Amino acid sequence: MGRWQPDSRGRLAEAAFALYAERGFESTTVAEIAARAGVTERTFFRHFADKREVLFAGAGALEEAVVCAVAEAPADATALDAVAAGLDALGAVLPDDPARARQRQAIIAANAELQERELYKLSSLSATLAEALRDRRVGDPAATLAGEIGIAVFKTAFERWIDEGDDRPFAEHVREATAELKTLAGVG
Repeated sequence: MGRWQPDSRGRLAEAAFALYAERGFESTTVAEIAARAGVTERTFFRHFADKREVLFAGAGALEEAVVCAVAEAPADATALDAVAAGLDALGAVLPDDPARARQRQAIIAANAELQERELYKLSSLSATLAEALRDRRVGDPAATLAGEIGIAVFKTAFERWIDEGDDRPFAEHVREATAELKTLAGVG
């Protein structure tokens, strides 16, 4: 393997993304990712549970950021405003790299198993939003509905953020999508 180089995790992610783009997710092995990154398979598994996790690492940090921001929203904030605060916080957690996010989405779109995993991640984020709202004393079904609406806002903002013609930060897209939702609902 040669001399140790820093940032094994970053190099593994770079290698995986490149190989997934070149060969497809299914045709890429952990051994190939590790070899391209210049590390052992054992090092790969120190950083990622499997080759899918390269694409989904960080979901816990996203959920934690959402929960903290919803909890810290002003006491008089509506459920929708608290959700918007949670989604706005994602802008600080998501890497400021829409090109990488675009590449990630293309890899996911090409594989049914990864699409299922993405849907699971979004469902989990919705449940997290709803639970954070319940902690703020928002009852059901309002908390569940607001969590689902939050995911619709997130998906809309994310799609706009990765659009090649728009280089605004993710948080701006969240605020814009939230404002459009409020207009549609006749709120605020």
